[in-house]
Amino acid sequence: MTLARIAPVLFVLLWSTGWVSAKYATFFADPLTFLVVRYGTAVVLFYIVCRVGGVSWPKDRAGWLHAIVSGMFLHGLYLGMVWWAIGQGVPAALSGIIAGLQPLMTGVAAAYLIGEDLSASQRLGLVIGFLGVGIAVLPKVLVIDASTIPAYAVAVNVLAMACVTAGTIYQKRLVKEGDLRAVATLQYVGALIVTVPAAVALENLHVDWSLGFFATLAWSVIGISMGAIALLLYLIRHGDVSKAASLIYLVPPMAALEAAIAFGEELTVPMMVGTCVVMVGVYLTNRKTVSAPE
Repeated sequence: MTLARIAPVLFVLLWSTGWVSAKYATFFADPLTFLVVRYGTAVVLFYIVCRVGGVSWPKDRAGWLHAIVSGMFLHGLYLGMVWWAIGQGVPAALSGIIAGLQPLMTGVAAAYLIGEDLSASQRLGLVIGFLGVGIAVLPKVLVIDASTIPAYAVAVNVLAMACVTAGTIYQKRLVKEGDLRAVATLQYVGALIVTVPAAVALENLHVDWSLGFFATLAWSVIGISMGAIALLLYLIRHGDVSKAASLIYLVPPMAALEAAIAFGEELTVPMMVGTCVVMVGVYLTNRKTVSAPE
């Protein structure tokens, strides 16, 4: 079985655990402070991997700059905004609905900015995937008292989706070459450039240096920051960005299943039905289309 076949499955499984890790992380540190430690650790480990593997770094200043800028969007702005918004009171269920905007945004942006030609079934798949996320998560959102959710935090969560969309397009258009390990290292440098000032300005930099903190950090860095992100960069480089982005649809349902296992949260019928609908949407978006003979 080739990496191209198993990469999407592994990416969804690893990336979905980020929601569970985020919840665990709040027990031990402020959200942005935790991300600073996570990104810093990822930079060190990726750099060691690059040195041991004899990885070639970008040959010119533009290559370094593009990798850093893409990291500022993909990690610093996107993840920082999502974690901060959840910390400000945006429920995870509502955040999951908002996350469903990203594949739609990416599909539209890719068509206009980098000329990706989506077939009718792929466009339908993006819409069906979003509806599936809605079916899975909306029942939880409807029982939430909207007056308790800060509007500014919701706006920041939506802006985060625009940032990850911009980062994905930027990555596909301008970070086309170079070893992905070197690119990932520079991207986390970009993430630190954004996250460190935000943590200093908005938080008390609280960290409980306990075994639980280090366990959560270890998985967040090795499983997500290194494993999942490496797979995402691979998928973006070797395929259409709209197809890679559509995999995000599978994350909220998978995260709900993992939360049910880890925290005993209720796994409802709408979640199971919505997950099935999401899988149909992702299949339509990612299936290979046969070109008509000329």
